[in-house]
Amino acid sequence: MKKLSFIIILLYVICGFSQEKPNILIIHTDDLGYHDLSFTGSQLYNTDNIDQLAKESVSFTNAYSSYPRCTPSRYGMMTGMYPVNENKGHLGAIPKERNFIKLFNNAGYNTSYVGKWHLGKGDSAPEKFGFAHTYAAGEAGGIASRFYPFNEKKNGNKGKYHVPNVEEDGKEGDYASDLLTDATIKFIQENPKDKPFLAVLAFYAVHTPIEAKAEDIARNKEQLKGIDFGDTPEFIKEGEGRRKMRQDDPRYAGMVENVDENVGRILQTLKDLHIDKNTIIIFSSDHGGLSNDGNKKERELATTNIPLKAGKGHLYEGGIRVPLFVRWTEQLQPRVDEKSIILGMDVFPTLLELALDKKVAEVDGKSYANVLKGNESWENRTVYWISRKARPHSTGDSKAAVVRKGDYKLIQFLGTDKIELYNLKKDISEENNLATTEPAKAKEMLALLKNWKKEYLVPERLNVLKRNKNKKNKKKKQ
Repeated sequence: MKKLSFIIILLYVICGFSQEKPNILIIHTDDLGYHDLSFTGSQLYNTDNIDQLAKESVSFTNAYSSYPRCTPSRYGMMTGMYPVNENKGHLGAIPKERNFIKLFNNAGYNTSYVGKWHLGKGDSAPEKFGFAHTYAAGEAGGIASRFYPFNEKKNGNKGKYHVPNVEEDGKEGDYASDLLTDATIKFIQENPKDKPFLAVLAFYAVHTPIEAKAEDIARNKEQLKGIDFGDTPEFIKEGEGRRKMRQDDPRYAGMVENVDENVGRILQTLKDLHIDKNTIIIFSSDHGGLSNDGNKKERELATTNIPLKAGKGHLYEGGIRVPLFVRWTEQLQPRVDEKSIILGMDVFPTLLELALDKKVAEVDGKSYANVLKGNESWENRTVYWISRKARPHSTGDSKAAVVRKGDYKLIQFLGTDKIELYNLKKDISEENNLATTEPAKAKEMLALLKNWKKEYLVPERLNVLKRNKNKKNKKKKQ
């Protein structure tokens, strides 16, 4: 009997165990623009591993973040809700029947969150939200340095927030994204073989600080010598500041390529464990690349999103359009979807249906499982954004609200009479404002946006954090 058991275990290790439920791996990048990959058009950033993943996936050209900045966009992804309060909300107050991570836990999944959380502490910390395993996940919106000791800037000053784990585990010369990848690989390798996992790897890259390994910088400096930018200016005036017009920073290129290298390491791990075919992989970004600064001072800009307009902070395409690839070798046929409109808040409703055949009521996000399978196309979907917490001083953006319906997109600049209307199918760069030449369409779109604001900008949605604090205070008094 012991001999038979040993043989079964040995076969299991060699061949892998075909569990009923798929594993899930979400690779979420920070500040990575739509065109920051060679797959999507970069001449400088070499991303062979991500490119190959995209070719093996259903990839979307009309995928968006739910907000043009980090925290609200991540709130939208984790909750499946429009981030209309433009904050981290109060994840601890989300009922268990709408908490996607707890639903996966209840279904037998082993859950992990590694990297940038930035969504609160206490009962809103990742472990309280439901993740069984966490690493380097806390309040921090960024990391002080990409190199050891990580929580100290090059000038010796400490970062605003402390990123846990990395300083204790690292050593001189270590690079942050490598450590995060190590932690995710270790979690996957040690996961019980008969138990499916849901793992999120949220890189702090390619957010500032712009720091890369010396060998990566040197390689990209050489590559830059062969790139001719022609008469393209380095910067143009835009919004309250300027926009970078070239992908010409060898350090930023090195950061992107390090992410690509680490993606390759994870993909190889899945293959080595014979679980690559039954693992759903989602690769995306929290919003567009950092290409714009504001009126306070010139900041160090990372990249350009050309031909998309503007970047991080803006509700133009450069600020919200993101790469999105979904691979599930056993179930999905690779293709490029150039029509369907997908948002970040759709991620977990989709995974819940794909993996567990379940749906959650009372969330704004929609499952695009049938889109992935080729049974539906969402080219006529209507979606919305609002940004009332603009940062004209740092990223040059203005307060605005947006509706996209099909090919058309309308931007309303809040507190003014200014509106802009674009046909994105014909004008991806948002250069030809149709608001005066197509007044009927502009009126139709503006009515949609006004009705959405009436329904969504209400105390029940806007004051989530404040409301729950009031409840806690009342309980304490009682």
